[in-house]
Amino acid sequence: MKISEAWLKEFVAVKADAAELADRLSFAGIEVAAVLPAIPAFEKVIVGKVESLAPHPSADKLKVCQVETGKGPLVQIVCGAPNVRAGMKAPVILPGGKLPDGTVIKQAALRGVESSGMLCSAKELGLSEEASGLMALPDDAPLGTDLRTYLGGDDSIIEIEITPNRGDCLGVLGVARELGALYDLSLKQGAVPPVPAAIKDTFPVENQAPDACPVYAGRVIRGLRSDAVTPLWMRERLRRAGLRLVHPVVDVTQYVMLELGQPMHAYDLKQLSGSIVVRMAKASEQVKLLDGETHPLAADMLAIADHKHVLGVAGIMGGIESAVQPGSTDIFLEAAYFSPAAISGRSRKLGLMTDAGYRFERGVDPAGQTRALERATQLILQIAGGQPGPVTSHAEQAKIPARKPIRLRRPRLGAILGIEVADGEVNRILTRLGFQLTPDKEGWSAIPPTHRFDMEIEEDLIEEVGRVYGYDHIPPLQYPARHGMDRLPEAQVDLRRLRQVLVDRGYQEAVTYSFVDAALQLRLHGTPGIPLANPITAEMTEMRLGLWQGLLKTLHYNLSRQENRVRVFETGLRFTLQANEIKQDNCIAGLISGPQYPLQWGLKEQPADFADLKGDVEALLALAGLGGQLKAEKGTHPALHPGQGARLSLNGIELGWMGALHPGVAQALDLSQGAFLFELLLEPLLRGKIPAFEPISRFPAVRRDLAVVVAEAVSAAALLAGAREAAGSLLQDVRIFDIYRGTGIDSGRKSVALGLILQDSSRTLTDEDADAAMARVADRLRRDLGATIRD
Repeated sequence: MKISEAWLKEFVAVKADAAELADRLSFAGIEVAAVLPAIPAFEKVIVGKVESLAPHPSADKLKVCQVETGKGPLVQIVCGAPNVRAGMKAPVILPGGKLPDGTVIKQAALRGVESSGMLCSAKELGLSEEASGLMALPDDAPLGTDLRTYLGGDDSIIEIEITPNRGDCLGVLGVARELGALYDLSLKQGAVPPVPAAIKDTFPVENQAPDACPVYAGRVIRGLRSDAVTPLWMRERLRRAGLRLVHPVVDVTQYVMLELGQPMHAYDLKQLSGSIVVRMAKASEQVKLLDGETHPLAADMLAIADHKHVLGVAGIMGGIESAVQPGSTDIFLEAAYFSPAAISGRSRKLGLMTDAGYRFERGVDPAGQTRALERATQLILQIAGGQPGPVTSHAEQAKIPARKPIRLRRPRLGAILGIEVADGEVNRILTRLGFQLTPDKEGWSAIPPTHRFDMEIEEDLIEEVGRVYGYDHIPPLQYPARHGMDRLPEAQVDLRRLRQVLVDRGYQEAVTYSFVDAALQLRLHGTPGIPLANPITAEMTEMRLGLWQGLLKTLHYNLSRQENRVRVFETGLRFTLQANEIKQDNCIAGLISGPQYPLQWGLKEQPADFADLKGDVEALLALAGLGGQLKAEKGTHPALHPGQGARLSLNGIELGWMGALHPGVAQALDLSQGAFLFELLLEPLLRGKIPAFEPISRFPAVRRDLAVVVAEAVSAAALLAGAREAAGSLLQDVRIFDIYRGTGIDSGRKSVALGLILQDSSRTLTDEDADAAMARVADRLRRDLGATIRD
């Protein structure tokens, strides 16, 4: 549920900003998922007025408008909106202004006619998902006023995720009540004064299902103006809550639902026959609902009907035949309390997840129906005029959930919370939350308010005291027991996960000695290790400088026993001497040798190669979100093949090595086949990133391919890096999908084909956008890498 910060503050005079409100609510158990700006980021958009318009001389669908901005002479703007007319007020963005998608408006000529700005639709300003024309502003909107200021742009939207037991917070009033308790403030609004009846008209109601509908209230209003328009302030609040506009009366019912948490429905009075009948549906019945679809009803569904047909599914959605239409002048307003058991699950059966059903399933206040009717009547009379009849309410008191007293014992409160909360603080918290308290010797007797269905037992009251008092105010206590829970930062990658990645890729873990043979170590690293004062054997005389020696010994052992497909890894310490001190580095190392896959009929046997090893290394980095940041540079290592060794780095930090085993080392170890090895420092791999949500673009991606001819010495990494940097923010991915050498390509050069995926999060890319990005990439590769474009 999305709530306007400004709307909340109309109910409770809290001075905190949206970020603080979000923190306090979250700590109190009302989870805030996000805090968003109420108005998108646009610049230099003001209120303008179309003084006159004329046909465009070269385009039938365009109009040349003379627009008053309240500052200086009239501005000429070419506009193609179908609803543009003389005298209307609409948003105007002047040259130099910026739209939410980043587009900067410039002085331009449209089909030969100068245009100094743009008249804007709500969609172009990010205020709506759809737009059929310009955003019409009220006639009293002051000319030249900054649109953000006019719309109340200082507001924020607080998005709340309500747990199933807190249906009372599915309205501004409920959340404001929580803030009143948290900040010890009284509600500025709550009670709604009744609107006196101007006529005696009522509409009869027959409640045949009091168990499912204990309360049903309604009111007739006649004589509504058919030309009424939902005011801008209400349209904005509905938009900020994520609701679309329908009709002034329907908009009012939506507004009241958001404000008070009570869903409502309005019927066109002329379409009703006989009386409203609240009853269980018949198995053979069906109804065409507001979604435009005809739905079959089940016998366990509560229906609202009249004497001729079904009007809708209670608590979920109304029917289209009795809905308020643009020409409706007489209406019947409905506000009811439907039992959660009668509504739960029916939305899913119908395939309809509605705001009303969401609230009724969790429970609405059974005492709030008349209040909602009075509030809706106020707003309807204010917007569309009319004459209201008296409110009629049909309530079965015996069927309404009773609020029984709950005992709260002072000793139990202290035992559960682990602290002593002063009696005055307990009184304040529970009273602000709406409980009726009666003190006694051991504590209190508390009667929950009608909107708190979740209050049943003593522990519920204790939780209320604890969460409003503040869990962060409860001091931590040292318990004697030791708990074996991991204390890892959220971003840290668990070493066990790294191990599991390699196991999943066919490796087996090895554990080898940290003491190694000095002669072999010198061959592998080109430098002696730290000697042991008392070696346990003649072949274990030094501390290891790396983990490869133990893995190579493991390979030799397996090959000697006809196991020619070997994949092993190890994690452990390596030891180096620096400034007369022994430095210990945690590392992970791996070795592969033999076929890519176990012997089978479906794949031709092929030896593992450098690319297989690189894929395993990148899989390790991917756990920490670092897969695309690995840099491999050709290098020389004593243990690696001169032409197949790579030095690895990560964001400028030396990470390790990988490559093919040096043939001389293989011969010295008497290995019957070659191998590929890697060794990486562990610490950079364990410093991960906390995943952050990034929305998936609703707009299609564009793929463009580019083939370039470069020198053999140009690396794939250089090509990819150049393409990424040149393409800019539109680039989502770039891959090399082909390399060609041969006829048509000069000796010492190669053709490399790049596939680029371009996409924007706020609009569909045009051919011009894609062409411009590809041109930048081609220019960069040509300039920096000597590339030529291959036709």
